[in-house]
Amino acid sequence: MDYFKKILRFAKPYSKYGYLNIFFNILYALFSALSFAALIPMLDVLFKPENKVTVEPVYEGFGQLKDYLQDYINYRVTVYSGDDEMKGLVLVIGLVLVLFLLKNFFNYLAMYFITFLRNGVLKDIRNKMYQKIVELPVSFYSEKRKGDVIARITSDVLEIQHSFLSILELIVREPLTILFTILIMFGISTKLTLFVFIFIPIAGAIISRIGKSLKKKSDRVQREQGEFLSIVEETLGGLRVIKAFNAESHFYQLFSRSTKRFFRFSNTLLNRQNLASPTGEFLGILVIGVLLWFGGRMVLVEETLDPSSFIAYMGLAYNILTPAKAISKASYGVKKGNAAAERVLEILETENPISDKPNAVEISSFERGIELQNVSFKYEDEYVLKNFNLSVPKGHTVALVGQSGSGKSTIANLITRFYDVNEGAIALDGHSIKDVTKSSLRSLLGLVTQDSILFNDTVANNIALGKKDASEAEIIEAAKIANAHEFISELPEGYHTNIGDSGNKLSGGQKQRLSIARAVLKNPPIMVLDEATSALDTESERLVQDALEKMMLNRTSIVIAHRLSTIQNADTIVVLQKGEIVEKGTHSELLERDGVYKKLVAMQSLAN
Repeated sequence: MDYFKKILRFAKPYSKYGYLNIFFNILYALFSALSFAALIPMLDVLFKPENKVTVEPVYEGFGQLKDYLQDYINYRVTVYSGDDEMKGLVLVIGLVLVLFLLKNFFNYLAMYFITFLRNGVLKDIRNKMYQKIVELPVSFYSEKRKGDVIARITSDVLEIQHSFLSILELIVREPLTILFTILIMFGISTKLTLFVFIFIPIAGAIISRIGKSLKKKSDRVQREQGEFLSIVEETLGGLRVIKAFNAESHFYQLFSRSTKRFFRFSNTLLNRQNLASPTGEFLGILVIGVLLWFGGRMVLVEETLDPSSFIAYMGLAYNILTPAKAISKASYGVKKGNAAAERVLEILETENPISDKPNAVEISSFERGIELQNVSFKYEDEYVLKNFNLSVPKGHTVALVGQSGSGKSTIANLITRFYDVNEGAIALDGHSIKDVTKSSLRSLLGLVTQDSILFNDTVANNIALGKKDASEAEIIEAAKIANAHEFISELPEGYHTNIGDSGNKLSGGQKQRLSIARAVLKNPPIMVLDEATSALDTESERLVQDALEKMMLNRTSIVIAHRLSTIQNADTIVVLQKGEIVEKGTHSELLERDGVYKKLVAMQSLAN
């Protein structure tokens, strides 16, 4: 029940739909019983003429209510029909049809309003989960598979909708339907009712097995589901870029617009499906009405058929099969719902270890430099950085080189605060980055990674990710600085060309130049380049390197380099081994020392 209570809080904004559902379910349960009970006095008049009541009965108290109602209806039918029994038959059929019509009308209204509650909760849980997915740090996803997270936001949330929220209907509708029906059934025949209690579970199981059918599929709903799944997958794949460019709200808006469309499409689809059941039942009872008329004619006119008082009773017995079957499934549904809710709430209730302090300050400029002071950091058990110290003055380019696993990329992750240091501090203009807001910190940073992370959108929108109000002229200027304008102009629709999933319509060099253009347009004072040219061929590397050099002019840059030829002009080159600095200096100074750096340069020269 704890999970149920936690999930139920999402239903509060839609409580009015819940109350309307309960109200119409009560009417449905009442008319469900009355629609069959109304047959009893009418059949007495039709098939037992000697039971006709010619004097209007007098109400003698609640204890005699059943007899009074039965006699009163008999009296009205007798008065209306007079000497023509067919007139009474028409009245019987008309009243039964009206009662069944009202029953199914209230059934549809109850399901109509619960649809808005169910799909509203579905939409809000998904939006809340997506918001949480974006907020959680990169480290959270080193332990979680993307597919698992996507399954939680799709199938698990759907399971919650089908199980927990279905119980809301069971609580009122099914028990009342059974209660009203059984009361009337006991009034007709206690012995027959006891027999029915043995028969119903068997019949319910058979009907449940035979009546299983697949839900109708809707192309629009499926396409929209694919759309927001795509956004979730891109979010998880490009989370560093989204965070670095403060684009969380942009992607949240994209996702919430998609779920809003899914909400609208699902309401239309489910309301049509909901209409199918009451319509089908009413059409079925319409056929019964015709059979009643025909059978009644055989009794009253042709006198070839014996009257049978169990007709109404059969209808009542059938009337409790569906709710009994639904209640029998409820416990299984609750167990499945509990498992799904646990998985969903695990995401929603995960604490974000990298969050802004209550008194975190906003910083809007970069004046002096970045300091890494006695920084130690580990991903799991073993330290990747140990007592690491580094100063990056404003306007300087500092290159980090070393073998794989030496801690180069870790420094970039710590400066951008994708991870927090275990010991020591990172300061920007004297402010510890833990004391400033993540948004203001990342607004001062530009990030270009080894893997060019692009999104299934136009060239212009990819470049403008960090500056949504950028003009077309600013986008073109950024592309020119990144040596990208020429190839963009040759695309089918220029800057408005969609580049496909992860930018797969472009080459590696083209994708990397778009990433650089994106960083240029953001125009941050600090650039973090994480092996931005290591995956490129020689020609692409030349173009990208030229773009990087233009971008780094008058900026503070931290360059993580794999190819040493690309960082020879850096103000300071820091050589790392196992998380510690072993050499530091300019390119020429390090070559003169004849140490680790010179060996690295010699190894790459031989490899080339």
